[in-house]
Amino acid sequence: MRQKDALRRDTLRLLKSALEYAALAAKAPLTNAEILRVVQKETKKRQEAHEQFLKGGRDKEAEQERQERLVLEAYLPQPFTEEELTAAVRQAIADTGAASKKNLGAVIRAVQTAHPGRANGKTLSSLVKDLLP
Repeated sequence: MRQKDALRRDTLRLLKSALEYAALAAKAPLTNAEILRVVQKETKKRQEAHEQFLKGGRDKEAEQERQERLVLEAYLPQPFTEEELTAAVRQAIADTGAASKKNLGAVIRAVQTAHPGRANGKTLSSLVKDLLP
């Protein structure tokens, strides 16, 4: 903050506000998993806003949203590489004993529970569908 980085300061203020609102809604202090979900939600909001501004031809606002998203992403765990994700899914399939696509939800939950915040839901779902018989 001493570097007078207004973008970072403002983005973190918005995140703090979102965290406080979530804590009020939960009527209890947030756990680490809940904090992670709030940061992910705010990051996703910035990504969606970025895309909408680009569609609307508002490049300046789109760039602002992109930069805010980058600030927030610094507080998220490193996402899986493709190889790491494949290994995690194979391990979850083995752990859950999944034998068909009927067990899709159980495998996805196992991966997300073991590695919170590291896998994109759409990517994870498609990979699990591909790996299950």
